[in-house]
Amino acid sequence: MDRSILIFLAIVIVAVVVVLLWFVRNRDKNPIKVDIGGQTPQATGGEGESTEKGFKRRLLGLGIFSGTIFGVLWARLWSMQLVGTDEYAEQAELNRTRSVTSPAPRGRILDRNGVELVTNRPSLAVVATADVLENEREMHLLANLLGMPYMAVRRNIQNATEGVQSNRTVAVDVSRAAVAYIEEHPDLFEGITIEERSQRAYPNGSLASHVLGYTGPVTSEQLEAVSDDRAKITYESGDVVGQAGVEYQYEDVLQGIRGERQVYVNAAGDVTGVAAEIEPVRGSDVTLTIDAKIQKAAEEGLEHAITASTALASGGPGRGACLALDVTNGEILAMASAPTFEPSVFVGGIATADWEQLNDEKSGYPLLNRCVSGTYPSASTIKPLSSFAAFDSGVSTIGSVYNCPGFWTGFGEAAGQYCWNHSGHGAMDMRSGIVYSCDSVFYEIGKAIFYSDTPEALQAKFRQWHLGSTTGVDLPSEAEGRIPDAQWKWDYFSSWSDEDRVWHGGDTTNLVIGQGDMLVTPLQMACVYMAIANGGTIWTPHVMKEVANASASGSVLSFEPKSVTIDESTEYLDFAKDALEGVIYEEDYAVTSHFSNLPVSVAGKTGTAERQGYENSTGWFVAYAPADDPKYLVAAVIEEGGFGSTSAMYAVRDVLGAIYDTPDTSDAVSSVGAR
Repeated sequence: MDRSILIFLAIVIVAVVVVLLWFVRNRDKNPIKVDIGGQTPQATGGEGESTEKGFKRRLLGLGIFSGTIFGVLWARLWSMQLVGTDEYAEQAELNRTRSVTSPAPRGRILDRNGVELVTNRPSLAVVATADVLENEREMHLLANLLGMPYMAVRRNIQNATEGVQSNRTVAVDVSRAAVAYIEEHPDLFEGITIEERSQRAYPNGSLASHVLGYTGPVTSEQLEAVSDDRAKITYESGDVVGQAGVEYQYEDVLQGIRGERQVYVNAAGDVTGVAAEIEPVRGSDVTLTIDAKIQKAAEEGLEHAITASTALASGGPGRGACLALDVTNGEILAMASAPTFEPSVFVGGIATADWEQLNDEKSGYPLLNRCVSGTYPSASTIKPLSSFAAFDSGVSTIGSVYNCPGFWTGFGEAAGQYCWNHSGHGAMDMRSGIVYSCDSVFYEIGKAIFYSDTPEALQAKFRQWHLGSTTGVDLPSEAEGRIPDAQWKWDYFSSWSDEDRVWHGGDTTNLVIGQGDMLVTPLQMACVYMAIANGGTIWTPHVMKEVANASASGSVLSFEPKSVTIDESTEYLDFAKDALEGVIYEEDYAVTSHFSNLPVSVAGKTGTAERQGYENSTGWFVAYAPADDPKYLVAAVIEEGGFGSTSAMYAVRDVLGAIYDTPDTSDAVSSVGAR
């Protein structure tokens, strides 16, 4: 309540109490005394009070009452003039001024070498005051000039979400011809002005679109969801905010500080002048770990791999993922996903038809970043970890030897399983089991683990290497993947019979070669191979390198690398590294020919994952280089691309070629197709 009103009420209450007390006191002072014995009343004190004296007393009471009223009025006047002066002045100022805010340009997004991936461009916008709504003729003229439906123009001018006194945005990215006509005919377009706005621009088109993400108008849900820890940014309806990728992840720094104008308004609320103005502050620039050159190679390599698999009649719907990272610190150098999209379609608001196409299964869900959100069976890329589980549980040693007949019947003829090489590999030790990706070797391991004292040793090993959980990458919507076990199967297939719901030996032999219900993301497998290359260290993968100071030189935030170390035997890790180098140079001449002209040695693994409901297998290829001193790692997946050596391998080789400036010169096609 207003302070002056409280003072006024207090004075009135005091005055009323004083008057009541006076009347009560004088009512009790009766000048007549009655004789109890029934005698004639007599005046006390030997003398009665005269009429004149009583009149004087009543006159005195009236004077006191009148004085009190005047005192209250004087006190109220004093309160208004002295006590409430500042408050009334503030209220008067508020009645004649309004605060109008203006959006700030967002910060740029740069690659590690300063190449602009996302920047801002000037955009001309047509804006109108609210009173234009009263001029039908003017709105029709404006609609015809801008090529917009009349109702769209009217709706935009009615939209007051940016503030009652703010100008209403009618259209953005207006042609200069339309702007010139409006400026040349101010008599036809009263209340219509041209404002220069800032819009997102993408100098490299769709390059790194899944990493960068896109922007869009803030939603009501986002306005409600702003928590106290993000309260340093206040949003208003109509603000453009990050909705995916880096734009979303680093919204706090990319979003600038809104400008503010204090404007004078008249009684009708119309703006009559500007009292003060604070210019908006542009958001901070974010420098990524992405290298534009390597990113381009990853995207082109992905297309190359898809095209190569299609040429062999094993190609799928043109979907896949490819990423490259620095194994010494977790920096992501490239991250590509196919199909891709143009982030520029979101500038100024996306059309309904475009949005539906980007979210359509027939289009391959172009907005999905398959590197972090796509999940696939790992196929044979898991075999190094399966070896570690066999060694730890004591069912195998590095020197163990197995026979591959091509069709393995360890659980009986009816439950037999094929090796990818139906003719059989013959005698295979553990190293050659990885080099030649012999499934029979790992069926034997899976059977032994199933009947061992630790039947879930595989699941424990995979989780130890952080599969089945997110990597912590600084991008939204990362998938956890799935490591199936007996409890998961029982719960997941609740509609099956009890016999079918329990975990069988065949489930373990599927899991040991990366098939069945196991799901991983390309980034998760990249982290697994990062740790193998590093001797057990997994650096948290990240795309942010540093955030620049928006108002001065230098950076205000740099990514602090974090890592975890897998407690794995050095002997086992050395064994795996040796076997992975053998995959590149021993398994298949055609594969070797693609890597032989690189100036460094390479280690890697192929994989071919069978997926229920898919016509063709999903191809994997993961590799790091140099093999003897690892620095770079590349992983690729081609959905329904067939064998990894005839699909995903091309993407990996093209990226390594860009890193080492050594293009692939081989045209050999693998005939092995190891899983």
